[in-house]
This record gives sequence, C-alpha cells and structure tokens, in this order.
Amino acid sequence: MTTVSWTENDTQRTARWRSENAAPAPTGIVVITDDIAADKALRIARRGSSLLWRGDFQNARQLMRALDRRLEKRESRTPQASEPGEIFLANRKARAQRAAILGKILIPLEPDYTISLRRAPDTRAACAHAYGPPVDGPNAEHNNSAGEPNAAAGVETLVSLPELLGVISAYEWHRKGVEVAALGARIHPAHGVFTPTRDEYIDLVADAPWPQGLDHPVVWDIGTGTGVLAAVLVKRGAREVVATDISPRAVQCARENVERLGLADRVRVVEADLWPTGGQRADVVVCNPPWIPGRPTSALEQGIYDPGSDMLHRFLGELPDHLTPRGEGWLILSDLAEHLGLRTRDELVARIADAGLTIAGQHETTPRHPRAADSSDPLHAARALERTILWRLAVRTAPTA
Repeated sequence: MTTVSWTENDTQRTARWRSENAAPAPTGIVVITDDIAADKALRIARRGSSLLWRGDFQNARQLMRALDRRLEKRESRTPQASEPGEIFLANRKARAQRAAILGKILIPLEPDYTISLRRAPDTRAACAHAYGPPVDGPNAEHNNSAGEPNAAAGVETLVSLPELLGVISAYEWHRKGVEVAALGARIHPAHGVFTPTRDEYIDLVADAPWPQGLDHPVVWDIGTGTGVLAAVLVKRGAREVVATDISPRAVQCARENVERLGLADRVRVVEADLWPTGGQRADVVVCNPPWIPGRPTSALEQGIYDPGSDMLHRFLGELPDHLTPRGEGWLILSDLAEHLGLRTRDELVARIADAGLTIAGQHETTPRHPRAADSSDPLHAARALERTILWRLAVRTAPTA
C-alpha cells in the first residue's frame, strides 16, 4: 500500500493511501476544515491538490454536494452532442471528471477504521467488510481475502470521501440484502460485487423453458457475481449448477449466498476465467456478461463495461466446446449498446453465426429500473427503447448428405 506525506501544523505527517478504484495517490495535500468556502475548495482541487478534511464529518458531505452542484452547473453550459453514442461518451467523460474532483476530498481512518471527526458514523464494520479486518500489533500487515494488505496498527489511512460513502452504502446492501422475487428470498451482495437490482433479467432466466428433453439439466453460470442466477437455476429444477467468476470477492460472495439459501449441496462455486476446468460439458450454460463495450474505471463497473466486448466474444467463440449435444447457451444481454451506436444487432448475430451457433429462440422484456422512465436522463431516448434479451443458442449441426 502506498504511503503519502504532507505538512500539518508545521509537522511532517505520513499515512497510507487506499483506493479500491486504483486512483493515484495524492501528490499534494492541503488540510482544510469547516470554514473553507466551496469555491475555494474547488479552486484548490482543480489545481491538483487533495483536501484532507479535519472538520465535522457531515460538513464534509455538504462540501462534496456543493462541489458537485458547481461542477454539474458548469457541465450544463457545455454544448451537448446530438448522436446517442456521442452523448453517452461525453456524459461518461463528464462523470469521470466530476468523480476525480470529488475524490480529492480525503477522510482519515484510524487503524481500527474509526473516524476521529465530529458527527462521524461508525465505519468499523463497513470498512472491515470492504478492506478486511484491521490488524492488531505494531507495524503488522497481512492480506485480506481479496489478497490486499490490511491496515496496520498505529498508521492512519486516507481514503476519498466518495469511496468511503460507497463502502458504507455497500455494507448496508450487504447487511439488509436485496429481495429477489424469483427466489422468494434475499441475496446479500458484497462490496465490489455487482448488486442485482435490475430484476428483469433474473425473471427471464427463471421463466425460459429448458431445452427439449432436458428437464433437470446440468447448468453452468458463467460470471456468477452474487450467485443470484445460480440460485434461481437450482430453484427451478437444475440438477446441479457450477458457478464461476474470475473475482475472488464474487466467489466468496456467491458461496455465502448459496449457503445462506441452503443450496450449497447443488451449487458449486469456483474461481475461474469463464469456464470450469475438468473437460466436462453442460446442458445449459448461462452468461450475463457486461452489457456495454467500454473500459471499467472501478471494480463495480466491471459488471457493466466489457472492453472491446472481450467477455461476450470469448463466451460465444468457446461455447460450442462446452455444450452437450442437445444443450443451449443462454446469453442475457441488453440492447442498450445498439441504441447508443456502440454495437449493432447485425454484428452480434454475425458473431453468433461465426461461432458455429444458431439462435434457437429469444425471450425479451422491458427494463423496469427508474432511469428507464427518467426524461431528464441525457440517455433517455436510448433507454426508452432498451430491451433485455435472453438469446437461446445451440450448436449448429452440419447438414446431412
């Protein structure tokens, strides 16, 4: 973990720098308190310095909101693009720039993850969930379950305020869980694992018919995340589900969820880059890849953005080698990228055909999330047309002579 230094009250200080989004460590730190004006704070941040907050915690949140309003106001004066794809890219760039400025507000964490600021919440459980437990003993350091070093005793850690608020929010999702109607139960996401709040794709998997003659199939869930689809597949009659994910956090999260649901005897969760090892084949292979071609900027965005559609293309290209003769691949994909001009339907269909696959059926639904009906959203025109589609893919057989 990187160490940063600054001068405070004529004393040289050091602390550890933590960023789950791999943001670079601050190169200049200015200590600020409650009396700073938002315009002055914005000028300091725009010059590249970070703002170490030593005042009231709730006032730090108010400062962040004030900076966000100013940045949003300036964005509104920028000429708007006209094409959906250009609007999307400009909007994403603007959000990234705003996030970079807001991320310069820093909060100090004590070695036990407490915040020694007035009106600060108790963040110990939330930080332990995201970062791993704090370490007892001077200068001790061990790795957490994600392979990252824990905080060492006696050393302050600096984190950005937006990240800390995200850690707190993620812990609340984890603690309370997300109700999944298709399960009749709650799924508990972990920090850094995509939360299944868009339930229309879950319903597609719950309702799609099994391939003919395969009433209790062996199913693989590729990129399982929280394990929600693996649980749904078992509930609806799969004989066995193997769920894979490349993220150790997702694997641990999925294991905890299937154990909590009492399904561990029929769901095996393994860490893998797409496919389970061992040479077996599956009757149904389900994959819900990231829906938008693009580069993620955080662990959470890995569930949304797929650079060059790499995961999608690999899944399609390698799927025939992993299906039983009567098996199907179920690809769950939003067509939002098509409406944004980032991918065409013809390109997707051509990829399916080039992989030696044929389309055995399609099931689609209209998204139900709030942004689909938000006319103030810059991408409203594209979102209003969006459909979530389950593509049923089978291996194309050679014609008989």
